[in-house]
Amino acid sequence: MTKKKVLPLLQGVTIEKVAAEGKCLFHYNEKVVFVPFCVPGDIADVQITRKKHSFCEGRIIRFTHYSAIREKPFCKHFGICGGCKWQNLPYTEQLKVKQQQVFDQLSKIGKIKLPEFRTILGSEKIKEYRNKLEFGCADRRWYTKEELEQLPKEDDNDGNSPLAIKRSKNQDNCIGFHITGAFDKIYPIERCWLMDNLHNVIRNEIRDYAFASGMTFFDVRTQHGLLRNIMFRNSNTDEWMVLIQFHYDQPDDESKAKALLQHIADQFPQITSLLYVNNQKCNDTIGDLDIQVFKGKDHIFEKMEGLKFKVGPKSFYQTNTEQAYHLYSVAREFAGLTGKETVYDLYTGTGTIANFIAGKARQVIGIEYVPEAIEDAKVNSHLNDITNTTFFAGDMKDILTDQFVQEQGHPDVIITDPPRAGMHSDVIKVILNAKPERIVYVSCNPATQARDLSVLDSAYEVMQVQPVDMFPHTPHVENVVLLQKRKD
Repeated sequence: MTKKKVLPLLQGVTIEKVAAEGKCLFHYNEKVVFVPFCVPGDIADVQITRKKHSFCEGRIIRFTHYSAIREKPFCKHFGICGGCKWQNLPYTEQLKVKQQQVFDQLSKIGKIKLPEFRTILGSEKIKEYRNKLEFGCADRRWYTKEELEQLPKEDDNDGNSPLAIKRSKNQDNCIGFHITGAFDKIYPIERCWLMDNLHNVIRNEIRDYAFASGMTFFDVRTQHGLLRNIMFRNSNTDEWMVLIQFHYDQPDDESKAKALLQHIADQFPQITSLLYVNNQKCNDTIGDLDIQVFKGKDHIFEKMEGLKFKVGPKSFYQTNTEQAYHLYSVAREFAGLTGKETVYDLYTGTGTIANFIAGKARQVIGIEYVPEAIEDAKVNSHLNDITNTTFFAGDMKDILTDQFVQEQGHPDVIITDPPRAGMHSDVIKVILNAKPERIVYVSCNPATQARDLSVLDSAYEVMQVQPVDMFPHTPHVENVVLLQKRKD
């Protein structure tokens, strides 16, 4: 039998700087060691948990000295749920790191000539800034080591040695966030600071009702259990959407689900869109499911610069509403519109950017994969009396072809806001063939953006770079790049 290699415990190491994915780093034996939930200047004992050829990973066992820049986390779940990894780092420091992150990724991955970057735009709100959150429901919650030690034990027949942890009724059922890297482990959340506190009150009421009524919680491994997932959306028009996913197992499950929905509807008149779905799939995605309305409408509205946007349960809308306005304002500025341009808005979602810029363009053509989002985009144009937009639904690489460009007209400007994976190579080829004067590239992942910029570099020069922070206390950052066609 091969003995498991004992990894070292390093004492009194000094955390040097912030690294990727919200971790920090220090050096040990000419290797970089990555550690979460600490800040530069902390001194701590670190247990190495993983050792690779060029780097190591570790975890803090004990802090011996706290950094002068450290900030006290405001959430009691900090360090467990993993959602806000930078609560212990002052927001001004977070912005510095994100600015540097964008520069490093564009310069090191893209390896192209870059202009001087604009200073990152910080978020106006750093708490309760999100307009959408999702929570998982599970019949077996995850416990920290400290929590396990607090649980009572069951004795064996002699009444001497503890054999198993004793569970009380409902003790393992929970509603919360998935533990990082574990699809089947959910940690119960009492209060999350990312969204208006009403969502905490509603969620905890759902939990308490489910406990009191004996409702079963979902087991992702066996695919059984009634209460499965909860999604919250709110808007700057003071509307609330709550979507509960159920998994019907028993003949009376639908009546139990509707009893819960009625209870929530009675308790919270603020909910203007109360929705539900019976999800029998192996995952929680709802794109291909038929959503049912229990109370109110099947949508809510957001407002931006005098425009009104319909947002449904399947719609993509930037999760930081106030900051989205600044993001789109930068995109519109970079587009340099005079009212004469044909603009292609790729990955248009519910047409937010398309409708936002339509007043300064001759025509805007939006393309999006999700058909429901395209229908919302059309509704959004109608709601705002916008008549110079056209929308198409389908896979970007299949719709955006050279023939499509010939039929719809040559784009003077292309605005693209792809998912984290960036643009498909076929899409980039069509863009290069279309030869717009300007490209405005909005990205939630500067690393894939840098990869795409390196391909576009043969025909386009980067003229402006504007990082925008949409997600305080996380390592995520948006970035807007203006590309100008090179002169022949």
